[in-house]
Amino acid sequence: MAVESNQKTYTTFPPEVASVAAARRFVGETLRGWGVDDVDDAMLLTSELVTNAIVHAGTEVVVVCELIGGQVRVEVHDRHQARRVPVPGDQVSGRGLLFPETLATSWGVTYGSGGKHVWFTVPGTGAAEQTPPPMPAEELVTAPQAARPTVDQLAQRAAQAAQDAMGADCVYVLLADDDAELSLRATAGVRPEGAALEIGLEGAPVGGRGVYADLGGSPYNLPALQAAGIRSLVTAPFTVDGRAIGLLIAASRDAGHFTEDDVERLQRIADRQAPSLERARLMELERARRGWLGFLAEASSMLAGTLDQQMTMALVTQLIVPRLATWAAVFTVRETGLALPAYAWHADETMVADLRTLLDLLPPAPPPAEPGPWEGFTPAPSGDLPPTAHRVTGDVAHVFPLLARGRSIGTLVVGGPKGARFTRDALELTEDLAGRAALAIDNARLYEEQAAMSRTLQRSLLPPGIPTIPNLDVAVVYDPAGEHSEVGGDFYDVFNVGTRWRFAIGDVCGTGPEAAAVTGLARQGLRILGREGHSIPEVLERLNALILEEATRAPFLTLLHGELEPLGDGRFRVTYATAGHPPPLFLNPSGIVKGEDHSDLMLGVFPEATFEVKTTILKPGHVLLGFTDGVTERRNGDRLLGDDGGLERILASCVDLNAGAVAAKVMRAVRGFSPEPSHDDTALIVLRVEE
Repeated sequence: MAVESNQKTYTTFPPEVASVAAARRFVGETLRGWGVDDVDDAMLLTSELVTNAIVHAGTEVVVVCELIGGQVRVEVHDRHQARRVPVPGDQVSGRGLLFPETLATSWGVTYGSGGKHVWFTVPGTGAAEQTPPPMPAEELVTAPQAARPTVDQLAQRAAQAAQDAMGADCVYVLLADDDAELSLRATAGVRPEGAALEIGLEGAPVGGRGVYADLGGSPYNLPALQAAGIRSLVTAPFTVDGRAIGLLIAASRDAGHFTEDDVERLQRIADRQAPSLERARLMELERARRGWLGFLAEASSMLAGTLDQQMTMALVTQLIVPRLATWAAVFTVRETGLALPAYAWHADETMVADLRTLLDLLPPAPPPAEPGPWEGFTPAPSGDLPPTAHRVTGDVAHVFPLLARGRSIGTLVVGGPKGARFTRDALELTEDLAGRAALAIDNARLYEEQAAMSRTLQRSLLPPGIPTIPNLDVAVVYDPAGEHSEVGGDFYDVFNVGTRWRFAIGDVCGTGPEAAAVTGLARQGLRILGREGHSIPEVLERLNALILEEATRAPFLTLLHGELEPLGDGRFRVTYATAGHPPPLFLNPSGIVKGEDHSDLMLGVFPEATFEVKTTILKPGHVLLGFTDGVTERRNGDRLLGDDGGLERILASCVDLNAGAVAAKVMRAVRGFSPEPSHDDTALIVLRVEE
């Protein structure tokens, strides 16, 4: 049965045993659906590769099936770059990847930035290759250009070409980064454990070429290849404009497998591939740098979005992990001038507790002046170490000073597992991020200090507490409009003057610190003048003069000020005056609400202002409600809560409620009157004579 060529599909499986059978079924059903008759080898090889990925990588697995010109290609992708691919003869699982070597037409391993791909090809029996029909001329002009191959794809092609041409058991493509450090980018065949570390990283510089019949004659550090049974190899550099950009290595398990002619043959392959690899590498580097610029812009925006110091430090570490490092920690400078750990995060959440424990055991130290390698865990910190501390203590790390406004505020440490290497670009990016993080952390610190100072000062403006008055139930509500404010332009107070009691509720023009300053002046002035025996009118006149003396520094003030005199029979005589403030409302047990419309001049405007005293008797069950204009002027569109006696109707429904319940019901009505947040301070004082 002939089927269409160039078909491709994939699916993802979790890292669990059941995935092996599921992946096997997926490959079998897919290939049969494409018309492939013999799928047994493909299913067996899929089982082997998926089992290997689950056991040795421990990440989710993506299985890709592709039919190309009558050949079946299956790839198994995992997301762990460091975990090895067992080779035949290893004792890890008993047989390593023996099946691919025996059953597959070809197979290999591709290492990329996101993990690795182990692949194999087998004949697609029954699948006939079809030549696609020629494309019409008009479509040739508008057809989209094929995507440029990546560095890893080109490296894999170079590895496969070298393996085919040299008859090698395995081929390695190593490319240099901006630090001239070699990293393994592709393999045709197998990659022994540690090859990226051992091949060239500690041996001769990039650029060597030659044939080595015995690995002992190689200038490179190759114990991993020797352990895998490799006996001979041939090397050729990738060279562009006289500059070596990498190394191509073909290896064999047979001693003396290669000759001097193989050096030239391998060099020709390297020379053909080098320009394409360099162009792709430069494009990859440019894309990475554009990505880093976008990352820094996004990080700056996120750091500017919070003024919570602890949250800012958490955000810094979680921006770094896992993009730039496996773990990160922020140290902050304390009063002693020494840096102590403040926050830490690890890509493996099971290791966060160990990391924090180890950091806490470190002796305090002054922050470094320059970035560089960090030796904090060497020697291991003193004290009782957690049993799993060895998972972190061997890590490599770099430290970056956190400098803001010309002074050191702490340290940023980033780390990775033993053998990890931080590229120059990654270190430069982390250093740039550390500078932005330092400013964000310092901004949050300054904000928190100023907010704490503001809260302390604001609390000093509030009354120390509401006194207990015999036979009188008292409740107050205060709701400042300013963000993070406890005191604004509205205020209240209840205090005793001998055998009587004074109460006040006022409203300073405006909100914020200026209004709060007048609040403090008015509240303290009322108490002092009242306890010196001054009457209600005298208190208002003297307070008016005091505010006028402050001139333009003090805004004007409206005030309801009164006195409660117990009459001894359960009743109270109320004497009060209003200075530009809404008069109080009175509720009797029958549900009738009364109030006045007249109010005298506000304080702080006219020196000649005088104030009229009014008197009424409160009997058991009677309620006095004092309020600020934040209640009556609560707006919803064109309507105010106080329009057409709105507050009077709310109060009339409060018969038989105690003072606290009255205050709560009024405030619910105020808050529910409009979905918009209030932009004015709100205060209530409720006095109810007990029955």
